Amino acid sequence: MSTNAYRAAGVDLQAANSLKESIKAFATLSHGPQVLGGLGSFAGLYRLQGASAYKNPVLAASTDGVGTKLRIAVLMNHYESIGMDLVNLSVDDIITCGAVPLFFLDYISMGRLDPQLVEPLMRGMVWACREAGCALLGGETAQSPGVYTGDNLDLAGTIVGVVEEDAVLGPSKVREGDVLLGLASSGLHTNGFSLIRKVFGIDDDPSILHRPYDELGHTLGEELLVPHRSYYPLLEPYFPRINAMAHISGGGLAGNIPRVLPDGLAARIRKGAWEPQPIFPLIQRVGDVDAAEMYRVFNMGMGMVLICNPEDWGHLQRALPEAVVIGEVTKQSGLEQVTFIPS
Repeated sequence: MSTNAYRAAGVDLQAANSLKESIKAFATLSHGPQVLGGLGSFAGLYRLQGASAYKNPVLAASTDGVGTKLRIAVLMNHYESIGMDLVNLSVDDIITCGAVPLFFLDYISMGRLDPQLVEPLMRGMVWACREAGCALLGGETAQSPGVYTGDNLDLAGTIVGVVEEDAVLGPSKVREGDVLLGLASSGLHTNGFSLIRKVFGIDDDPSILHRPYDELGHTLGEELLVPHRSYYPLLEPYFPRINAMAHISGGGLAGNIPRVLPDGLAARIRKGAWEPQPIFPLIQRVGDVDAAEMYRVFNMGMGMVLICNPEDWGHLQRALPEAVVIGEVTKQSGLEQVTFIPS
C-alpha cells in the first residue's frame, strides 16, 4: 500500500502538523504566567496563582457548543464571530455562579483541515479569551473524513473557573422580594437558529443572508452573526451584590430563570419593561411565529438576568446604567415558576 495511504483516505498529517503550529501561535496570545509550557503536550497545565487567597476554592466547569448558528457561519464563510460565540457563551454560563474564568479548551472536527477556516476561528476564540482574562489552554482539532463533508464541521468548548465556596451565587441566596435586573443581549446570541433557518428559508436559498432589511440596518447574515455578548467584564466587580444570575440561552426567560430559583419561589416579569431588538419582531412577522413561542425559543433581548436584594438594586442600577428592572421574586402560587405580566 502507498506510504501516503492515510492521506489518500482523507487525513493529511502534514497539514495537521502545520496547522498545529499556527494554533499554538494564536493560543499563546491568551497565555499568562499561570500557563506552564506551551500547547502540544497531552494535557495543558495551569498554575492556580493566588490559591492561598481562597479558603475553600470551588471549580466551576461547563461544556457547550454554538448549535446550528455554525451553519450560518459556514454559509457566510465568516468564522471569527463564531469563535467569540463559543468562548463568550461558556464564560456567561460559569459566571452565573460567581466564578472567575481560568482557562478554555476547544474541540474542532471537520472532514478536511482548512487553515482559512481554522485560523479565523482561533482568532475569535483568542480575542474572547483575552477579554475574559482566561487562557486558551488547549484542545483538539480533528480530521474526520466521511463524517463531515464539504465545509461542514463541529465545534464545542469547555471552560473552567474558580469561586470561593461561600461566594457561590445561586438559589440558596434568593429570597422573596428580590429584584430582577435585566441586561440586554447583543441580539440572538446562539439559540433558535434551526427555527430562523426555517423561517427565512435559508437552507433552500442561502442568498437571503445577503438581503438588507431596513429595520436591521444591514443584511440578515450580518445580524445573525453578531457575536454572543460576554457579561463578565461588566459584572465581575459587582458579584458580591448579586444573589443569582440566569444566562438566558435556549428556553428563553421562562426556561432559564427557574434554574436559579429555590423551590417555592417564582419570578414575575413585566414584558413591557424593555424593547426587544428589531430582529425579534422581524422573525415573528416573517415566520408568523406565535408570541409565546418566541419567548420559549429566544432571549427576546435579555441576555442575562441578575437577582439581587432590594437594598442592592439601586446601587447596581447606578453602577450598571443599562440594567433594567424587569420584575421581582414572589411566592410560587401555581405550577409555573415564571409568569409574565403587562408593564
